[in-house]
Amino acid sequence: MSAEPALTAEPGAVAPGPPPTPDRFRKAMAEFATGVTVVTGMEGGEPVGFACQSFTSVSLEPPLVLFCADHRGRSWPRIQAAGRFCVNVLGEDQRDLCSRFGSSKGRKYEDLDWEVSPWGTPSLPEVLLRVHAGIENVHRAGDHDVVIGRVLAIETPLAETGRQDGENRERPMIFFRSRFGIEEPDGPIAPYPWSRGDRWG
Repeated sequence: MSAEPALTAEPGAVAPGPPPTPDRFRKAMAEFATGVTVVTGMEGGEPVGFACQSFTSVSLEPPLVLFCADHRGRSWPRIQAAGRFCVNVLGEDQRDLCSRFGSSKGRKYEDLDWEVSPWGTPSLPEVLLRVHAGIENVHRAGDHDVVIGRVLAIETPLAETGRQDGENRERPMIFFRSRFGIEEPDGPIAPYPWSRGDRWG
């Protein structure tokens, strides 16, 4: 049985170089626009949470979601210990919430109108969507953990209160090229660096 032929570069092709540096990789990935969420949990009777842009659905049957968290942060290990979390999807006018939970310093829940959900997770006010879930699996991937959650319930607070009718439909917060929004060339720049500790999931 003959061996499988070795892969060779096309004539004139540039030889592959070293992998990108962390700074180069961060800048390149800024070309991918994402939504913005806050992942919250309750541990030891205390609410915790962090801003996170790495969130997506995984499966419909069973309903599963995924987010990524820096395992060196302070909030994620406490949420992992609690076993349940809520992903709060932010609207474009909720930069205050993003600033609160996107920083490792200062207030997060102080003077904030939040509630404990029936699933034991902190619910943030007037977000576009809340996804309550239990931790199904955690996979270590470099300096982050890939977290798979089994969805327990979903809430669409604004839709349920009738605020998303017609032209009044709320718009999502978008993070693109280290700025919030895609229609504001001089929009607010996110604090740098977002990817350390609790600042950015």
